[in-house]
Amino acid sequence: MSCEGCPSAGKCSKDPKSCGVQPNPENKIRAIVPIMSGKGGVGKSTVTVLLARALRRMGLSVGVFDADVTGPSIPRLLGLQGEQAYSDARNFVLPVVSEDGIKTMSLNYMMADEADPVVWRGPIVSNLLKQFYTDVLWGELDVLLIDMPPGTSDTALTILQDLPVTGVVMVTTPQAMVSMIVTKAVRMCEKMEIPVLGMVENMAYMKCPHCEERINFYPVDENGNFKNLEGLEGVKMYAILPMNELLRQANEYDAFNLKQQEEVSELFDTFARTLNADLDAIVDAKEKAGK
Repeated sequence: MSCEGCPSAGKCSKDPKSCGVQPNPENKIRAIVPIMSGKGGVGKSTVTVLLARALRRMGLSVGVFDADVTGPSIPRLLGLQGEQAYSDARNFVLPVVSEDGIKTMSLNYMMADEADPVVWRGPIVSNLLKQFYTDVLWGELDVLLIDMPPGTSDTALTILQDLPVTGVVMVTTPQAMVSMIVTKAVRMCEKMEIPVLGMVENMAYMKCPHCEERINFYPVDENGNFKNLEGLEGVKMYAILPMNELLRQANEYDAFNLKQQEEVSELFDTFARTLNADLDAIVDAKEKAGK
């Protein structure tokens, strides 16, 4: 764990090796991947859920950790609203499992009413997030995806500093304002020496429902690349996603016709395979280095 980027750097008496939280010995998690942006409204939660489903289709064991404490949406997107989380005899919290086998944890599983507000200060939120890692019985997972809230402050610092993050996936849209804010999140990761694995460009275009011609919402260059990605040019592109009804209503995935499901599945299956190969390379390198 590097002290670079920590607000207490140079003032703290702790050994850097003592920072972070101790993992639950009952859990064995191969890779932890926050889905981040810095910007709200770009589709992080939808990308997280559809990526989780794609990784499951590959046969991987997958968990989704809802870190957006004040605006949790993972239960609804996976059709798990109204579910409750319970503890076992050892006081480990049991994740709620979706129909397709995705293990999930969200504060909404602990609320009497999902619409009740969470009016907490940062330290309380940070402690809860640490408990989602240490006290939840995730078991053996190939990938734990973390649906991050907007911003680069308390929650992001807790996740990136205290959890053994493998790498981050950024979600953006091809708008200059959004790209500027996402670039802040990329630079935050760089300062904290957290790998940015790549990014997903969401809501980038649509297809005409009659002729399937691609209609771009934002300016493109002569090669068809979006122009409004200043600051993100060196980040690997995992997927460019269209605006369509299925992506807008991921919680109603099964209600869409087969053609729509295949279009979205193909995009996310390619994304999932590439991401998994990148994670394999990182995990293998760490094992060889004895970390």
